[in-house]
Amino acid sequence: VHLGIDAQTLEICAIEVTDNSVGDAPMLPHLLEQIPPEQDIISVSGDGAYDTKACHEAIAQRAAQAIIPPRKNAQFWKEGCSVGAKVRNEAVKACQRFGRGLWKKWSGYHRRSLVETKMHCFKRLGERVMARTFERQVVELHVRVALLNRFTQLGRPSTVPVGAMA
Repeated sequence: VHLGIDAQTLEICAIEVTDNSVGDAPMLPHLLEQIPPEQDIISVSGDGAYDTKACHEAIAQRAAQAIIPPRKNAQFWKEGCSVGAKVRNEAVKACQRFGRGLWKKWSGYHRRSLVETKMHCFKRLGERVMARTFERQVVELHVRVALLNRFTQLGRPSTVPVGAMA
């Protein structure tokens, strides 16, 4: 299951179901296609597996900011070959100069953990798919998404610091 999750609302706004042979990065353009063109996308976050030309291109086509850490030992891309190459090269430059940790903090990469938590909730909603055929599994997973989005709309907990620990 490949999910597109809104980091502000934590609602699942895109879903693709594939077999285990399909990785996450090739599915990103398909997830972005499910979001209506008139809906603005501010940024797209992902781990280093999404550091591909196709992902950066798909993100740039939606005029969104790519928050994807370059792979370790990343090389610069030719800026003419991809619209997203310039943004990606800036990330490589920042990681080389300031370190990956500072880049992650500066770019807001750690907001991705909220989305990872939502993915964990999705998995916990049902450890196994009950349907036997692939088509029915897809329907079952779409129902889970609708149910989880409904839970999210009902409200999220708000954590507030009360006082300093001694």
